[in-house]
Amino acid sequence: MSRVGKKIVPVPQGVEVALQGSMLTARGERGSLSVALSPLLETRLDEKGIRVAPKTHGSSEAKRCREMWGTIRQNIEQAVVGVSQGFKKQLSFEGVGYRAQVEGKILKLSLGYSHDILFPIPEGLSISLGAERTIIVEGHDKQRVGEVASRIRALRPTEPYKGKGVRYSGAFVYRKEGKKK
Repeated sequence: MSRVGKKIVPVPQGVEVALQGSMLTARGERGSLSVALSPLLETRLDEKGIRVAPKTHGSSEAKRCREMWGTIRQNIEQAVVGVSQGFKKQLSFEGVGYRAQVEGKILKLSLGYSHDILFPIPEGLSISLGAERTIIVEGHDKQRVGEVASRIRALRPTEPYKGKGVRYSGAFVYRKEGKKK
């Protein structure tokens, strides 16, 4: 039995959920998201929320059904939370001369290279600058927010000797000892 799969996904006020065939669509104040459902699972919508349960018991597809149960339920929950509250990732950067600016739909980064990096902000996401060298990536799709944050971080990964680079806020950087004379 899946511990995650057994939980009911609550639907908050202001979120519309529609089940059509093998797609579940959630609409809220932040936008709309669709989740592809597995044919091995039964998805029901009632007054308490969204329930996901396996269709088959004891068949050859039972193992695959159990594998998908918690995953699909979690994808549904992320869609519901995304259209109601949204998701946010914070990145911080350290280094002499490292800067960030938002100019329209472009994030301009100076990360110690000979040129500035122009990072286009994808549709449906917003990137803003917080206090004290912080970049905030926000959106309603958790996967896209994480992907864009990861792509920004990959532009200048944190190096272990001086700790310079871009990192997730609150991330621990293991520092190495430098050369000894």
